[in-house]
Amino acid sequence: MAAPKAPLIGGPKGKDVSLDEAVFAVELKPHLVHETVRAEMNAARAGTRGTKSRGLVAGGRSKPWRQKGTGRARAGTSRAPHWTGGGVAFAPGMRSFEVKINRKARRSALRGVLSHHVQGGTLAILDGSGFEAPSTKQAFELLSGFGERPTLVILVEDEELVIKSFRNLEKVLVIAPAELEVASLVWARSVLISEAALPLVLGRAGLAQEEEEASQ
Repeated sequence: MAAPKAPLIGGPKGKDVSLDEAVFAVELKPHLVHETVRAEMNAARAGTRGTKSRGLVAGGRSKPWRQKGTGRARAGTSRAPHWTGGGVAFAPGMRSFEVKINRKARRSALRGVLSHHVQGGTLAILDGSGFEAPSTKQAFELLSGFGERPTLVILVEDEELVIKSFRNLEKVLVIAPAELEVASLVWARSVLISEAALPLVLGRAGLAQEEEEASQ
């Protein structure tokens, strides 16, 4: 089986870059992608909402009136849920929405989505050496001949000129390899990975760790 390849954008025309089969030529498993995206989106939720129960509302220490003889319903506190200014029944509090997913499953989902982009021709490698200064126009021209938007552009922090060139484009998200998630790859219609970021993407997919474990 031939090694997967991706076109090189910004460099010599017609040149392709060979990709690692262990990351860019694996089977897509939809159930793992679903579980991983769900876990990533849940992890982004703050979970900081909260209201006060009857035990947290100020006041209401003494009995509003005596138990019998007033003709009114008995009441033990003015901070009961059915009173104005009272606490909330079954008050929601701070919580974590985190969903556990195994590391191998997360890596498998990441590799599957990357491979899906390669197979669909929507993943390319970016040669950023042609940017001598920040140029949104130059970045737009590079994207105009490749894929559909929204586009995910993966760059390293040292590629400051390229980052400034792409970040102002509409429907273009620029991230670092450490920020790469399955949800962002599913959201994107096309993906650009710089040559400098490619080794870090492989590390994000767990290739280095698996090779180290195999050698031990």
